[in-house]
Amino acid sequence: MRIAVAGATGRMGRAVLTALRDQTDLELSGALARTGDAACGQDAAVLVGGAPFGVPVTDVAEEVIAGCDILIDFTRPEASDAYAAVCARLGKGAVIGTTGCSPAMLERLRTAAQSGRFVVAANMSVGVTLALHLLEIAARVLPDADIEILEAHHRHKVDAPSGTALRLGEVAAGARGQRLADVAVYERHRQRAPRAAGAIGFATLRAGEIVGEHRVYLASPTERLEIAHIADNRQVFAEGALRAARFLMTSPAGLYDMQDVLGLR
Repeated sequence: MRIAVAGATGRMGRAVLTALRDQTDLELSGALARTGDAACGQDAAVLVGGAPFGVPVTDVAEEVIAGCDILIDFTRPEASDAYAAVCARLGKGAVIGTTGCSPAMLERLRTAAQSGRFVVAANMSVGVTLALHLLEIAARVLPDADIEILEAHHRHKVDAPSGTALRLGEVAAGARGQRLADVAVYERHRQRAPRAAGAIGFATLRAGEIVGEHRVYLASPTERLEIAHIADNRQVFAEGALRAARFLMTSPAGLYDMQDVLGLR
């Protein structure tokens, strides 16, 4: 299977390139970077070391996507939006791990998925996917518990709360028949009032080189349940993305997430 990597020069792009070296059924077919990136024209191995891939880094998206079976994309929303449109037009699958996607972009992906194949997830980790599954059960079984979501990431991350934290909130709210937009609380420093019943609170940390931590607290007056996931290395997200790519190769057109990849629904 031919895999192209968008955002190849970024943190996650390099992690995917590294993960591809250990695969026997997957091969790198393209490495896509931003226009004018200094790595363009060089072998993709310059980004991760080791033996040459025989694949140059390029900024020509159409060419890279045309030459792959599946595009793995950890970039920015505006780039992912454009790449997804090309994938749909050329009949290619895409694994999109980009965070901060707008509702309008997600709606365009749903339309594109009528003829294309996409796995879209703010977090490709198998462990996070299991945490989401467990949270759905917990929020339903503990309908009156206060829910608070704490997330921590490296100092370079630009979106807050993280896409994973927001997804945790959506799952918890949905399990209770709510919309996250109606119950989310993102800041409290201006408030001088007790916690509202049914609210889902968020707290964000940005420091150092934290790969990713997410904790959900479900607290009642008599007990507290915590669901936590800690990523020790971003290779866990790359491995999940490769698993999603394999899933797409045998899937019909549609919009999927990691729960579909793991067979949890």
